[in-house]
Amino acid sequence: MAQASPSESPSAPPASPAAAVRTGGDLVAESLTALGARTIFGLPGQHALGAFDAVRRSPLSYVGLRMENNAGFAADAYARVTGTVTPLLISTGPGALMSLAALQESAAASAPVLGISSQVPTSGLGGGRKGYLHELRDQQASFRDVVKSVRTVRAVSQIPSALAAAWADALEAPCGPVWVEIPQDVLLAPTDVPRPGSLGAADGPARPRPLPDRPELTARAAALLNAAERPAVLAGGGVVRAGAQAQLLALADALDAPVATTFGGKGAFPVGHRLSLGSWLEDRHTTDFLAGADVLLVVGSGLGELSSNYHTFAPRGRVVHIEADLGKLEANHPALGIHADARSALEALAAAVVPRPAGRAEAEVAALLERVHARLDSQGLDLEQRVLGAVRHALPDDSPSFWDMTILAYWAWSAFDPREGAMHSAQGAGGLGYGFPAALGAAAADPARSTPVLAVSGDGGAMYSIAELATARQYGLPVTWLIVDDGGYGILRTYMNEAFGETTGTELARPDFVALAESFGVPAVRTAPDRLREDLSAALAAPGPSVVVLPAELRMFAPTHLTNED
Repeated sequence: MAQASPSESPSAPPASPAAAVRTGGDLVAESLTALGARTIFGLPGQHALGAFDAVRRSPLSYVGLRMENNAGFAADAYARVTGTVTPLLISTGPGALMSLAALQESAAASAPVLGISSQVPTSGLGGGRKGYLHELRDQQASFRDVVKSVRTVRAVSQIPSALAAAWADALEAPCGPVWVEIPQDVLLAPTDVPRPGSLGAADGPARPRPLPDRPELTARAAALLNAAERPAVLAGGGVVRAGAQAQLLALADALDAPVATTFGGKGAFPVGHRLSLGSWLEDRHTTDFLAGADVLLVVGSGLGELSSNYHTFAPRGRVVHIEADLGKLEANHPALGIHADARSALEALAAAVVPRPAGRAEAEVAALLERVHARLDSQGLDLEQRVLGAVRHALPDDSPSFWDMTILAYWAWSAFDPREGAMHSAQGAGGLGYGFPAALGAAAADPARSTPVLAVSGDGGAMYSIAELATARQYGLPVTWLIVDDGGYGILRTYMNEAFGETTGTELARPDFVALAESFGVPAVRTAPDRLREDLSAALAAPGPSVVVLPAELRMFAPTHLTNED
C-alpha cells in the first residue's frame, strides 16, 4: 500500500540530505548481509525510509514490487527456489498488514521468509498515545497467528541479535516465515555498534536445520516395510523441500513400491517412472489403491484436505508417517510417527530395507493409471487436456512454473509433469494472485538464468497482480505470464453452479489484457487452443517479460471420492 510522503507526518525524517553516518538502518542491512542474504524484496513507506536508505548503500540487491502482498509472494518464491531465508522489507500499519496473505502462504508451504517492518517511534509503541500515522495498538498481534515468531526491536544494539534469532527461527524445522518490527527512530538513530560478523551463518546458502535422528523408529519402520507384501508411498512437499528426491527413488526401487505424490509434492518422484502413480489424489481409484497398501509410507505430508481426497482417504493397513512439522505428525491418521527431515529419514530407510526384485507393482501401477485415464476420457475433456499438454510442450524441461488458483492449475496439480523444473502453487493457503509475483521472485533469484519462468493465472487472479507488469518491465525479468481468460472466477463459478444452480459475484468485467500489457511495455499476444503451443513457445524464448492471453472457458474433471461410484 502506498504510504504518505515524509512531509505529511511530524515523525518523518528531515527533508534535507543527512550526513553520511551509520544508522540503525545500516545495521539492519549489515546484519542481513552477515547472515547470508543477497536479495531483499519490499516496498518503501514513511517509517521504513531509514532502512531503505541503508539498503541503497549496501551490497544487497533490492527488488521492489508495487504492492506488499505481491512482494511477499515474490519473497516466498525466492525462498522456495533457493532454500534460504529471504528478507521482505515493508512499512508500518497498512503496509505491514497487506503482507499477511502472502505470509500465510509461506507458513502453509514452509517457506522461510524474514518479514521486517518499521514501527512508529518507540515513544508511541503500545498504541493510541501519540496518534502517529499508520499506528496500530498492537501490530505484533496481527502476525502472531500467521508467522512462527514475532519480535520488536527497541534499541539499535538489539538489531543484529533480533535478526539472527529470527533467521534461525525461519530455518528451524518446519521452515516458515518470521516477523521483526523496528521503530522509525531506531532505524534513523546514529550508531557506533560494530559491523556484525557472521552472526552464526554458514558459508553458502542457509539450509534448514536437521532434526535429530531417531534410529529406533527408523529400524521399526524398516521392519514393517520389509514385512509388507503391498507397500506404497505417498510423498508430499517435504520431500521436495528437503531435496530428498534421490533418496525416495532409491527406497521405492528397493521396495518395488508404487509412489504417489501430493499436489505440493509435485517433482518428488519422476512421473514417467515405472512405479509412479502420479498425483491423481482426487480420483477414488488412486485413493483406494493407497488405502489398500498393507504398509503405507507417508513422507513430508500432513495428509490434509487436498492430500486425502477431501478427508475421505481411510488407510486399511499400517501407516508410517515421516514429517518435519511436529504439529502435523499423526494429526489425521494414527501411524508410526517419525519426527524427522525427509532426506535423512529416507536415506536411513533405504539403507535399512532389504531390496526385493521387481514384481507385480509395475503392472498394478499401469492398470491403475489406465482406469484413471479411462474415467477422464469419458468426460469429454479433450480441450482441457490439449491446453495443459500445450503448456507442457512449450515449457523448457528445466523451467520452473508458478500457478495461481485457477482451473488450469487444478488440472496441473493432478496431471502436470514438472520434469527437471519445479511446479509451485498457492494451494497451501489458497489465496489468489500468487502466480505472477512469485514467478518474478524466482526469476530474481537467478537473473542470468538461461531458461525462462512461467506464471499461470486466470483473469480473476491476474487482476490481483496486474501492477507487477511494471516490476517485470523495470527489472527485465524473464517471466512469461499465461492468462486464461474465462470472464470470471472460473472455479468458483463451477462450485456455485454445482451447489446452487446459479452464480453470484463470479462474472467479471476485465480489461484487454494484451493492450494493457503492451501499455506497460511488455510484449503480449492473444492466442487460441490450437496456437497455444506455438505462441507460448515463442514468448518463453524471447528475452524479458511477456504475456500470452488465452480466451477459453475450461472445465474441471469430475473428482470421485472413496465412497462414490464412477
